[in-house]
Amino acid sequence: MSADTDSVPDVLGLDHTTVTGWGRTAPTVARLIRPQTYEEAAAAVRDCGARGGIPRGLGRAYGDAAQNAGGSVLDMTGLDRVHAIDADGGTVLCDAGVSLHRLMEVLLPLGWFVPVTPGTRYVTVGGAIGADIHGKNHHVSGSFSRHVLAFELLTADGEIRTVIPGTPLFDATAGGMGLTGVILTATIRLQPVESSLMSVDTERAADLDDLMARLAATDHRYRYSVAWIDLLARGAATGRAVLTRGDHAPLDALPARLRRDPLSFRTSRLPSAPSVLPEGLLTRTTVGLFNELWYRKAPRARSGRLQRISAFFHPLDGVPHWNRVYGRGGFVQYQFVVGYGQEDALRRIVRRISERRCPSFLAVLKRFGESDPGWLSFPVPGWTLALDIPAGLPGLGAFLDELDEEVATAGGRVYLAKDARLRPELLAAMYPRLDEFRTLRAELDPHGVFTSDLSRRLGL
Repeated sequence: MSADTDSVPDVLGLDHTTVTGWGRTAPTVARLIRPQTYEEAAAAVRDCGARGGIPRGLGRAYGDAAQNAGGSVLDMTGLDRVHAIDADGGTVLCDAGVSLHRLMEVLLPLGWFVPVTPGTRYVTVGGAIGADIHGKNHHVSGSFSRHVLAFELLTADGEIRTVIPGTPLFDATAGGMGLTGVILTATIRLQPVESSLMSVDTERAADLDDLMARLAATDHRYRYSVAWIDLLARGAATGRAVLTRGDHAPLDALPARLRRDPLSFRTSRLPSAPSVLPEGLLTRTTVGLFNELWYRKAPRARSGRLQRISAFFHPLDGVPHWNRVYGRGGFVQYQFVVGYGQEDALRRIVRRISERRCPSFLAVLKRFGESDPGWLSFPVPGWTLALDIPAGLPGLGAFLDELDEEVATAGGRVYLAKDARLRPELLAAMYPRLDEFRTLRAELDPHGVFTSDLSRRLGL
């Protein structure tokens, strides 16, 4: 469970918990259940009560997907065993509560890496499937569920089903935000590596068109690619960015001193962000100064720098509770994708955000490859932009509603794992297989055993 929970006594004497997403917005109170065995998980599902229950991992969904006001939340992190590793074939069988951090600790010394990782390694395997997470390598490797060979799913009727790719239940669960059942175990295909270091190329792009041209022309050369984008820059510099791309460093690229232990997994850790920070810390002025310094300190072009896996993929994991820097009001992470051929829509949205002067210092642009099979899976071929915005910014709700309309008109969608505010009438336009998901869910769970704040808000 993340630190974003707070136990309070219920009027009936039961311990209930205030639960939020990583963005720390829209808190609700639920009964928290922590099963330690599959049998306890099944008992918890039977005992969810009239308001149902929802599985939860490490609490890194930004919005309300793993909350359930007045009902139950099943904290699955107690089921965290790695059952079997095929070091020759490159697969792992593990519980759904195992984190990607733990898998890296276990697998890297054997020459294997997780196939897909988002910007944090503190995500459980069950959460990775339920949100069908993507990373910097989607243009090459797709989303996490593309590498899942099978999983065991505890459904509302108490059955444990083995689910394989190519079946409707797999496609409904991958990206289904925990609403088809509780994932208990998963078998995952892994990525072979020769070292725990990355070979990284960095370059600056002068504006959004320059950035998109560089990504489109050369992304195919890299397994991993991402751009930090300055959304406070305006005029000729609108969309200026720092482009970072790389791949796992081969053994022969390492200096002699690093070849002695090439697969060691090292992480760095800075002091935790204080639990209470002054409000208004992230203003347009402070974020603008940070963005200017970040852009200027980046090299115009640099190739082959060796970097630890943790620094390349998960720099913010080195600051525990970094989400507190936004203050008590929390923040919204807004992520959308628009397809190739909709570059003008992307330009308009970036220009609107820049003109609105949204104080965002965590903004990234990436390219997605082929769509993934999940009916509610987020990635489609195109351009995806993610940005963090303080939730208390005046007029933010109305502004993001306008962006939603523009995204939907362009045939795009927003990411449900990061959403806490989308209007339900736009959902069907963004996710054309929504009716199939609703139909299967109604057949599988007619009494609504699995439910969440997200599912009630959007009518999933």
